[in-house]
Amino acid sequence: MSLEISKLSPALGAKIENLDLCQNLDPKTFGIIHDALLEHLVLVIPDQEVTVEQQTQFAQYFGEIDTPMVSNAQDDDNPHVMFVSNVRDMGLRTSLEDGEMMFHSDRSFAEHPFMATTLYALEVPPRGGNTLFANCYRAYDAVPDRIQKLLKNSKAVHVYDYDNNQVQKTVENSPDAPRWAQPIFRTHPETGKKSVYVNRLMTEYIVGIEEQESSDILKELYDLSEREEFIYEHKWTVGDLLIWDNRCTMHARTHFDPNQRRMLRRVTIRGDRAF
Repeated sequence: MSLEISKLSPALGAKIENLDLCQNLDPKTFGIIHDALLEHLVLVIPDQEVTVEQQTQFAQYFGEIDTPMVSNAQDDDNPHVMFVSNVRDMGLRTSLEDGEMMFHSDRSFAEHPFMATTLYALEVPPRGGNTLFANCYRAYDAVPDRIQKLLKNSKAVHVYDYDNNQVQKTVENSPDAPRWAQPIFRTHPETGKKSVYVNRLMTEYIVGIEEQESSDILKELYDLSEREEFIYEHKWTVGDLLIWDNRCTMHARTHFDPNQRRMLRRVTIRGDRAF
């Protein structure tokens, strides 16, 4: 395959054309895709007609497939598959159905966050439901020196309450909600670069810092990470398959009419413990 790779924004993101994911990838082609992901952080592969098995196979080139922790979002035949959808007439169990969704990094509340996520568009609304991606490398480079020094080697607790805050943070999480303390500045295991690793949806507090100061610092980091110049906004088309590096990006969803159908199929790749 002679791939065509073009940047999608100054911040991050690239489109790969002349790629058919119904076909097996040879090592050279996968190497090009892998290197493009490390460089651009988000890859958009348009005009695909992939089955669950083919999407899974593509994800497996990058590593071991992981299984969602949201039990009601699993397909019995494919427990690693999650449908991000508000479509209720196809007998599928769905999750994250409607509404604007705050910036987050997938499974940052667990010991082993996802390394990468693939998302395939089956149905999309005519307007809205776009996905925003933020370059967390750029965010780290913009963190003031005083904050970098203060938070060097510090951690923050991430919590995700499936019952209360799937798309927006609530005032209080359940004590049983899964949680994990992650490094505030994460080192990418392949590139060696640092990125901001807190997010508005799931990060709860900085370990070892007084509550109000922790809240103030986190808000500063959220606002900085979500600057427009660090963001690429993807407007979905049916047949788009996206993969993003979950170790150095965050993503969010824009509002859409809940009466309009939206269905995307997600397969994720297991990651290492953050450091």
